[in-house]
Amino acid sequence: MKRQYNIYGIGAALVDTEIQINDAELAQFGIEKGLMTLVDEQRQHELLAHLDGHLVHSKRASGGSGANSIIAASYFGSRTFYSCKVANDDNGHFYLNDLKDAGVDSNFHSKRQSGITGKCLVLITPDAERTMNTFLGISETLSHAELVPQALAASEWLYIEGYLVTSPTGRAAAIEAKRIAEQNNVKTAISLSDGAMVQFFKDGLAEMIGDGVDLLFCNEGEAKSWAGSDDMAVVIATLKSIAKSFAITLGAKGALVFDGTQLHEIAANKVTAVDSNGAGDMFAGAFLHGISQGWDFAKAGRLASRAAAEVVSHFGPRLPAEKHRQILAEISAM
Repeated sequence: MKRQYNIYGIGAALVDTEIQINDAELAQFGIEKGLMTLVDEQRQHELLAHLDGHLVHSKRASGGSGANSIIAASYFGSRTFYSCKVANDDNGHFYLNDLKDAGVDSNFHSKRQSGITGKCLVLITPDAERTMNTFLGISETLSHAELVPQALAASEWLYIEGYLVTSPTGRAAAIEAKRIAEQNNVKTAISLSDGAMVQFFKDGLAEMIGDGVDLLFCNEGEAKSWAGSDDMAVVIATLKSIAKSFAITLGAKGALVFDGTQLHEIAANKVTAVDSNGAGDMFAGAFLHGISQGWDFAKAGRLASRAAAEVVSHFGPRLPAEKHRQILAEISAM
């Protein structure tokens, strides 16, 4: 039976601003490099004031890790749905319209509350590393009320953004979404999202994973932190205990994907990286698109690796719609 949606995602709704910065400035502002740090709105305003005049590379765009993945999958041709929470403000209206323009269905008809739509300040250093300071705003109160069970039940995959672990209501919503998915034979996928999530919220992530997921996404650092080991044999065995399949991104070394039976090494694509923001999100979105179209893990991994390489060679976490079509045609022809 053909389902209405290939992928149903749940995650934070954030409007991104990207700014170039150097390592000395990160140290000056007491910001830990390479991680996502939750901040209040006042702290975000302080940083923006200090960084006034720095070059902003990306235009305003709907973001958040899960949204980046779902939008990418939509541009590749997947039928997608995204559950999120925005406020009744200008950024909230913009965010939902941006999702619509990307072909993503959402809980558009939910009554929007007063408040502030979440914002993410993305700081890019010369080595292309991204460091994020996130004010969740109303996304912090995302809950089961933002779920659309009938849309979830009509999907092939549920994709859960690991960042939801930082919000008690968001974590509960992710757990409820996984329950609904499993009741309706919808396959489950989750990302570990960020090293800080594994370091500080591992118990909550384990609660979200429950008795296991069908597919887990992480990078090498997150995987090693989760396993408590630098030995990749131990890391792989540990991930197998919580996921039927997984994908580990390795940066310039490519990726490892496990399809439940076989481990595949995915070659890296040689590019000059300028901005790593969104690389993992793109990998997940492209990979989910591939397997939802019936591709094997090796081919889906090649698509994901190629698309992620394209993202890091540009500023901003998203690619134009036409670039997705070009990459898809390139991999399909291989």
